[in-house]
Amino acid sequence: MKFAAYFNSAPVVNSAALIPLPSLTPASVVDILVVAFLIYQALMIVKGTRAGHILIGILIMVALYVVALYTGLEALRSVLSYIVPYLALAVIILFQSEIRRTLARLGRKRWFARGYQRPEFAEDILIALRRLAADKTGALIVVERDIGLRTFIETGVRLDAQLSSDLLLAIFHPGGALHDGAVILQKDRIPAANCFLPLALNPALSSSFGTRHRAAIGITEETDCLSLVVSEGSGRISVAAFGELTPGLNLREVDERICTHFGVRRSAPHLIEEFAADIPMEADPAERSEPK
Repeated sequence: MKFAAYFNSAPVVNSAALIPLPSLTPASVVDILVVAFLIYQALMIVKGTRAGHILIGILIMVALYVVALYTGLEALRSVLSYIVPYLALAVIILFQSEIRRTLARLGRKRWFARGYQRPEFAEDILIALRRLAADKTGALIVVERDIGLRTFIETGVRLDAQLSSDLLLAIFHPGGALHDGAVILQKDRIPAANCFLPLALNPALSSSFGTRHRAAIGITEETDCLSLVVSEGSGRISVAAFGELTPGLNLREVDERICTHFGVRRSAPHLIEEFAADIPMEADPAERSEPK
């Protein structure tokens, strides 16, 4: 009887009073996937960079503040309370280059694009690359797409000349005044040569990459351009886009990269015969030490 009276007097838990779990709807699934995608992209941006360590430090400070708040560590909470509110401003200042790069990537995609036509300048570039690779002459060619490169054009020597393979070969002729810098192309024009480009600071990059290759990667991290590099000493042709470098390409593969980067689904026939521009070899010491 006592047990019966106890159970009869025990409070009845109303299931309706419990916090209901939200129902999983198609909109909820899409919401979760979008948030997960944004978090993943944010982590990929800072992965392998100095910003990744800064982000870890900020997260540690936030975690310490939460721990101090719930455990009653008033001294620690008081100190962190003056720091945590300014973390948002610190993130904007410290991650300004990463934020700028992310916004630029969002603007790269043509959501309502009508498609590009095959770049008319591709043939002149391929002819010049074939000669430069055969002669093992170092070169860096940057092709502008949607994001303007005026800031970097102003660092070089103004040419405003019509693009031609002969002009590219003359610019990169060893010993010339314009040989060391980068040539920037705007469609079928060469606005400037001997331009200075930002270097990629990603510590995950191979130590075999010289200054020329790091500059090719660095400019594609900030803009949607395409960088074409010929390694001095080995003649290897590399292509950089969206912060990633693909080394050791032949001319047909370079042509495909150009067409793909500018939205061409099917490459048109061209006059350049397939040429193996890369010979497997050890890291080129000249490329690591040359200040170009």
